[in-house]
Amino acid sequence: MSDNHKILIKTENLFVFQEENKILEDVNIEIKNGEFVYFIGKVGSGKSSLLKTLYGELPIIKGSAIVCDFDIKSIQHKNLYKLRRKIGMVFQDFELMTDRNVYKNLEFVLRATDWKDKEAIDKRIIEVLEKVGMKDKIYSMPGKLSGGEKQSVSIARALLNDPPLIFADEPTGNLDPDSAATIMDILTGVIDENHSVVMVTHNYSILKRYLGKVYLFEESRVNEYVEQYIDFDEI
Repeated sequence: MSDNHKILIKTENLFVFQEENKILEDVNIEIKNGEFVYFIGKVGSGKSSLLKTLYGELPIIKGSAIVCDFDIKSIQHKNLYKLRRKIGMVFQDFELMTDRNVYKNLEFVLRATDWKDKEAIDKRIIEVLEKVGMKDKIYSMPGKLSGGEKQSVSIARALLNDPPLIFADEPTGNLDPDSAATIMDILTGVIDENHSVVMVTHNYSILKRYLGKVYLFEESRVNEYVEQYIDFDEI
């Protein structure tokens, strides 16, 4: 298989549990590089739980999942950091450290992932901030940023180690429509032959404007989206 069609995520008959509670059953999904993928469904339908399973936060009891060539069921806890370097995380509530400026937030991540050269760190921080249009906010404190600006910095943070996968969990959930559009432009701009985005969302108008593969979470199942069979008002 060429890199242009590399499978980044593949699950087979995967069951997702939160402690003893079964959340999802018989999940079979396949995500390749270069794809923008949506997870949609009602609150509590298991979208975030599946992300946590693919990220190695929830153990796999039944079924299998391969993510960026890692077998999630058998990966040892001490090796989870290797998997997580392949995945950039973007959260609804940004999760920026409020006691330090944008530069220091990003520097913390790089140093935590074994970057040591100050010149290389500075260069990479400027690169990712330019990509999300936030270079001029490099020394701003998070408390001085708008919601859209905070989320832009959050995306920059997720891009620091150039991961092939970005997981975005309701990244526009706390934003006004204009800011949400900016964030979607940034996220869709990440997509190329080596990068994919998986996004959890309740904003179904986004699906019409920014096309992608869609998985619908419903009644403990995950099915690939077929537009004519979905009434968005019912989700």
